[in-house]
Amino acid sequence: MAAQTKPAPTILRRKQVETRTGLARSTIYDWINPKSPNYRPEFPKPINLGDKAVGWVDTEIDDWLNAQIQKSRAAR
Repeated sequence: MAAQTKPAPTILRRKQVETRTGLARSTIYDWINPKSPNYRPEFPKPINLGDKAVGWVDTEIDDWLNAQIQKSRAAR
């Protein structure tokens, strides 16, 4: 039996995260900054892609969005 390979994770760049979440650039960076009063530890952290490049794992963004949907539905 052949070994099954896991698909590589899809990395989203900031503009894609903005589009997918509906959040502004400033909000995203505010939420991931532990020094910010608006820090949200539950928001997915970016990964380093290079010296000046970051990205987010798409499944982590999707999981966060699904959690937001569940919270919203439970609050009703």
